[in-house]
Amino acid sequence: MVSVLSMILAGGEGSRLAPLTGTRAKPAVPFGGQYRIIDFVLSNFVNSDLHKIYLITQFKSHSLSKHVQRCWRIAGLSDKFIDMLPAQMNTGSDWYQGTADAVYQNLNHIESHYPDLVCVFGGDHIYTMDVRDMVSFHEQHKADLTVAAIPVPVEQAHHFGIIEVDKNGRMVGFAEKPKGNVKTIPGNPGYVLASMGNYVFTRECLVQELLDDHDNELSDHDFGKDIIPSLYPRANVMVYDFSKNVVPGEQNNGYWRDVGTIESYWEANMDLLSKEPPINLHNQDWPIRTYIPPYPPALIAYDRDSREGQINNSMMGVGCVCHDIIMQNSVVGYNVKIGNNTRMTDSVILPNVTIGQDVVLNRVIVDKRVKIAPGTRIGVNREEDMKRFKVTESGLVVVPRGAHVGF
Repeated sequence: MVSVLSMILAGGEGSRLAPLTGTRAKPAVPFGGQYRIIDFVLSNFVNSDLHKIYLITQFKSHSLSKHVQRCWRIAGLSDKFIDMLPAQMNTGSDWYQGTADAVYQNLNHIESHYPDLVCVFGGDHIYTMDVRDMVSFHEQHKADLTVAAIPVPVEQAHHFGIIEVDKNGRMVGFAEKPKGNVKTIPGNPGYVLASMGNYVFTRECLVQELLDDHDNELSDHDFGKDIIPSLYPRANVMVYDFSKNVVPGEQNNGYWRDVGTIESYWEANMDLLSKEPPINLHNQDWPIRTYIPPYPPALIAYDRDSREGQINNSMMGVGCVCHDIIMQNSVVGYNVKIGNNTRMTDSVILPNVTIGQDVVLNRVIVDKRVKIAPGTRIGVNREEDMKRFKVTESGLVVVPRGAHVGF
């Protein structure tokens, strides 16, 4: 059986997600009430029975490291592990200079395991994927490199590496985050084929490309900017159609979100509340694993006489306590306390938050350990919100970690 080593790039700074990334790397940002973003890619690999995993970290990695230690320890089996690889200047005096350099500085781990194939995946996207199917595709086509791809609207092309393929699925063109005109998918002019940042390499190809790239002083040492454009004209680079990947327990797939901005992060949380959620968190054939502190079940209480509270189309974690609240289209993490008569709409509340009574929250993202005083109104008056918080163009308000609002 082919041997596979996996390297997850989990060092993203996530500056566009600020202030949620003020104290943590992007993969460590909480998501969906009880998860971290990193839980999705790690669950994909573990559920795919791929258990040799390195997490390459760099920026603000403490929160991520603590979460992995609590949730993702594999002990006692020498051929199964999930290990952290922080930047250690293994090859000189520089921190990781790019995604390719991050793997290059850890070539010693690839050489020590001597795998047949190396998976290099991003650690900051929301999706489910049977990675084994992509590995099988790579083997069947005797590829040097296989790149996972997904259609995205043409107006989003400047955010991604855009791919051209021939009729056999081989890459014949690639442009990293193009700013001008791009070639759309034949027969589908509104979409382009975008790289997901997920790669399967043969070991020999990866090692040689990283060695050559390291010696190139003009390189940015990045997979999208340098490795792929250099490699596809002279090697067998195949493109894997992610939309055809189906995980056990699901009828279809194709959902993948780069939650790199506040808007996309909020939208991905709201997707979980849709009539037919694109990711089935209740699929026991493909569980999304995480660490949840040992809190009691959520307590939801109403005044027996007036019964004015209502919770609709929302998710709430363990340890929450709320009385007579009105909550609509919201995702609430664990251990959140919500006072009487609070009204919450289209909001995302991260764990360990205390919200007083008579509070109004409309399209608000509240980071961890925030305390909101009784009677506070957020998401109602844009001008007032902008004096205190980050407000996006669409009006989303972000309350930063640890803030005491209204006291």
